[in-house]
Amino acid sequence: MSNIQYMMNPYEDHIDLRQLRYFVAVAEELHFGRAAQRLGMAQPPLTQQIQKLEAALGCRVFSRQPRNTSLTEAGVVLLEEARRILNEVGEAIERARRAGRGETGHLAVGVPPSVMLSALPSVIRSFRRRYSEVRFTLRELSTSAIAEELGKGTLDVGFLRETEGSGLLTAEFAYREALVAVLPAAHPLAARPRLALRHLAAEPFVLFPRRLGEAFYSKLTSLCVAAGFTPRVVQEATQWQSVVTFVETGMGVSIAPACVTRFRWKEVVYRPLPGLSTTVTACCQTGKKSAAADAFLRLARAKMA
Repeated sequence: MSNIQYMMNPYEDHIDLRQLRYFVAVAEELHFGRAAQRLGMAQPPLTQQIQKLEAALGCRVFSRQPRNTSLTEAGVVLLEEARRILNEVGEAIERARRAGRGETGHLAVGVPPSVMLSALPSVIRSFRRRYSEVRFTLRELSTSAIAEELGKGTLDVGFLRETEGSGLLTAEFAYREALVAVLPAAHPLAARPRLALRHLAAEPFVLFPRRLGEAFYSKLTSLCVAAGFTPRVVQEATQWQSVVTFVETGMGVSIAPACVTRFRWKEVVYRPLPGLSTTVTACCQTGKKSAAADAFLRLARAKMA
């Protein structure tokens, strides 16, 4: 235990940081008038505070002689410890402020593979440059898994397709993305510049398993039903890249978010489905949004919403 801690413990309720700052100023100036001027206060209140400090310590910290002020042995010890304490307090305050601004800590973000084809990578790059001391973790998961992990609190932010915040989850913002038809380049429908969903009624489909994103799967099948048919799924794939690859082989057609058009295969074409879209919602666990998550969401909202 340090000397200053030993001396202060019996009187800790009577010594505050302000008195320590006043003491350090006088100890460095060794002149009450100059110290008062440095602190921007009158000399008498400064003298009173030093007297209160000495009373609380039970010893003198300054030896006062005409035209000469010096530190006592106790004052020398106090100066070293007071500087350390004030420095630690300043660092603690700065760390707290930085945490409050989202500049430190940890951020775990869950994202479906398709959303990584959107503007999200640009958001992540900007965030990591601006908040370099935040430990950033990106987890690529299905929509169903993201919702589950958000509920457990193992993710701070999750991007959910066709899943809105409710109960444990709070929707922070959402954006809409057009849907497109994915066709083999040699398919007769590929000659059309755009398609209506009914044009795909007789086609075999390649889709992702329902379990990976039940809400989005239901959205796609309900759109098909509204167009007068139930999609005949002949092949499932867990990644959109695989979906597009299977379409390229001629196994079927698909309906996908427009972001998949970033996959450029010579034997695959994408055709707009006017009026059809999907919604992606950025969510946090209700009441658990961290400062780092808030900072990330501000950037994401600006680039994606």
